[in-house]
Amino acid sequence: MDKKKNKEVSGFLKGVERIGNKLPHPAMIFLILSIIVIIVSALAEAFGTPVTYFDARKGKEVTIGAVSLLNLDGLRYILNSATKNFTGFAPLGTVLVAMLGVGVAEWTGLINTSLKKLLSGVHPRLLTVVVVFAGIMSNIASDAGYVVVIPLGAIVFANAGRHPMAGLAAAFAGVSGGFSANLILGTIDPLLTGITTEALNNAGMDIAIDPTCNWFFMIASTFILTIVGTFVTERIVEKNLGTYSGSYKPDNMPISDVENKGLKLAGISILIMAIILIIGLFGLPKLPGLAVLREIDPKTGQSSISNFMHGGLLPVILLMFLIPGLIYGKKTGKIHNSHDLIKGMTEAMRSMGGYLVLSFFAAQFVNYFGKTNLGTIISVNGANFLKSIGFTGLPLIISFVIISAFLNLFMGSASAKWAIMAPIFVPMMVNLGLSPALTQVAYRIGDSSTNLITPLMSYFAMIVVFMKKYDEDSGLGTLISTMLPYSIFFLLSWIGLMIVWYIFGLPLGPGAFIHI
Repeated sequence: MDKKKNKEVSGFLKGVERIGNKLPHPAMIFLILSIIVIIVSALAEAFGTPVTYFDARKGKEVTIGAVSLLNLDGLRYILNSATKNFTGFAPLGTVLVAMLGVGVAEWTGLINTSLKKLLSGVHPRLLTVVVVFAGIMSNIASDAGYVVVIPLGAIVFANAGRHPMAGLAAAFAGVSGGFSANLILGTIDPLLTGITTEALNNAGMDIAIDPTCNWFFMIASTFILTIVGTFVTERIVEKNLGTYSGSYKPDNMPISDVENKGLKLAGISILIMAIILIIGLFGLPKLPGLAVLREIDPKTGQSSISNFMHGGLLPVILLMFLIPGLIYGKKTGKIHNSHDLIKGMTEAMRSMGGYLVLSFFAAQFVNYFGKTNLGTIISVNGANFLKSIGFTGLPLIISFVIISAFLNLFMGSASAKWAIMAPIFVPMMVNLGLSPALTQVAYRIGDSSTNLITPLMSYFAMIVVFMKKYDEDSGLGTLISTMLPYSIFFLLSWIGLMIVWYIFGLPLGPGAFIHI
């Protein structure tokens, strides 16, 4: 990129940031958006028309219209649900539980010492690659990457003398923008495949696909997105951010002998816990009964770790930070008794005060959007539009990716959108000779690419709080302008990869091809 183009990009992104940050505090923005949703819901109920679609999760046709919140029933709902919306906000428990453990590890100095040790063994040129790749791979642990990898990305960059917000952005790009990609199967694969299969069955199509149907494509995607994420971070984002002048100062003191010993003991504790976890999940060859964390799936009758990955993993993450942090703190003299341990947890919770305030208003907005059915109505109408434009082959697939990316700005849940779109598009694509695996890949590309720039993404508010740790003046505008290049480049490069796959007819996964 030449200097002229770089200045144009920088000027555009700075413009986005300035406009965004002239807006009120993010909490007030969510309040204003909530009011807008309430008003729009009344207009949509009065003048809009209901939509009918086949819901693959419910296995039947559903007709819904907009639900107004600008009436007495709406007023009662707003008042009666406010507390439940807040306490039921998905990221809230995830973040707070994880931070109890992460906070202790950070307060004792374990994280800082570990990162200094890591940086001493990582070539500076590979640092961005490692952060982006770690973010992409973290989705195997569901949402854990949001509360672990993203803040660590900022600290790693800061300790290396680079802009911490660039590290945060690189990690966020990997975790959220690359949510569908991975080298191994994640929780999203069986979830989406189940909805796709249900859509095929209800359309009377005797076609079966496996959770591995997108695996080959997602393996390639992991490497492509790592390369693209590294390029965007180093060539666009860091140059746009400039030299860091915030208050955060990394600890540049050398690692002492005591810290090394504490680090070694903490590492041993992590290894022991990892072995126990693996045994709990998979048992031993001659002792399968030791796999106590597995449960029988009532639908398939097979042993599954699905419940653990969605619920039980979070307390394990807490322990994975808490216990090593405790051991390290005891060895280095930071922790002497239980009072010190609780002090570390308290410090972590004190830093989350701003996030709690922001979460309250974000939770109301997200809940109102779902309650009014506006997100579903937009998705159904968008899907029907794409079906009506009459494209076939590659132009149709590319259009589907773009529509999926656009709808993701209004409806955050990947499975909820797919449950609406799959019954429409999967059979339609099959009738045009395109495989369900390809339709699912196209959806996943669009759904992941715009996660980075939509406030409806559950963890968006949390990322704003993380950014404020390094720049108190940052806001929604800063985050969106920082992440916009990732979103654009991820979308374009992913579409390019799909075009290559389509032209050469490469298998998307074991036994899963482009055409029927």
